[in-house]
Amino acid sequence: MPVSNRSDAQQRADDIGVFNRELDRLQAEQVLQLSPQQQADLRSHQQALLARYRSAFDIDQNRQARQLSLGMRIASFLGALALAASVFFLFYQFWGLFGETVQTVLLLAASLLTFGLTLWVQARDSSGYFSKLAALVAFACFVLNIAMLGQIFNITPSDKALLPWAAYALLLAYATQARLLLAAGILCVLAFIAARVGTWGGIYWLGFGERPENFLPAGWLIFSVPLLIGQQRFDGFAVVYRVFGLLALFLPILVLANWGDASYFDYPASRIEAAYQLLGFAAAAAVIWLGIRRDWTDVVNTGLTFFVIFLYTKLFDWWWASMPKYLFFLLLGLTAVLILLILRRLRRTNGLLGGTAQ
Repeated sequence: MPVSNRSDAQQRADDIGVFNRELDRLQAEQVLQLSPQQQADLRSHQQALLARYRSAFDIDQNRQARQLSLGMRIASFLGALALAASVFFLFYQFWGLFGETVQTVLLLAASLLTFGLTLWVQARDSSGYFSKLAALVAFACFVLNIAMLGQIFNITPSDKALLPWAAYALLLAYATQARLLLAAGILCVLAFIAARVGTWGGIYWLGFGERPENFLPAGWLIFSVPLLIGQQRFDGFAVVYRVFGLLALFLPILVLANWGDASYFDYPASRIEAAYQLLGFAAAAAVIWLGIRRDWTDVVNTGLTFFVIFLYTKLFDWWWASMPKYLFFLLLGLTAVLILLILRRLRRTNGLLGGTAQ
């Protein structure tokens, strides 16, 4: 199977390590013996693969390298935040000393220079850590650019500013394979669509959060992106789309299941809450089924998390005020045990089906 991103390359490298350890055990137990020529050909093939993956994707060769990579990702994220904050406070420290023309030139120059720096670093950084750091700084400069240009020219705040922010974040995300920027772009898209839906519903765009249903169309759209546009070449992007899409669906449903007055529907709050509670259970069950069917662990975990949340909030509504607290928590514990038994049964069934398929 062709390797198209870092995750696939890392998985193949990990599989090679596991295979070699098991092969050594089998040879020590005299279950399988390879000739010296076969062993040499195998090692040569593996070393060539690993060398190609290290050159193309900068994979981690062992557990220590993986731990260091985690530290590098954390350092890159914190460094990007610090540099973005530095740029922000630098502008505000000396902003009043410049005229409008100089301010405009500085803002445009900051965005163009940081974008050019990102492309320059990306072409020379095989690991991606420094290019992602530069991309985060470039995005911060662009957001600052739009916000401060609006202040300079006294432009009325509008949800339309979310569109260039989203487009720029997505551009940088796909250029540098930065999942954090992809998440930022998705959040901007979610906010814009929710604001548009809220505006069509007759509310001011800044009040779009008052109606959780504004996020439901955006959630469906974001979840559908990896189904419509393949993300195989981009490490982890499909997972980010699916998780953020599901969050944009389930969180509004959870809010409306407990606060029916926030709905657009002109029905008694109790009926709206009951309807969204049923919708939440049904949607969570459907998401779990879809995740198992498509082998999407992230979707299964997200659906299961919200199914448990809906279940526990419902149990709280039913019995918290009417039974002793020790009995209530005992019931919660027994419910957790029941969920574990069901999941274990599903796991065994899925394992049997997978073995039959093979």
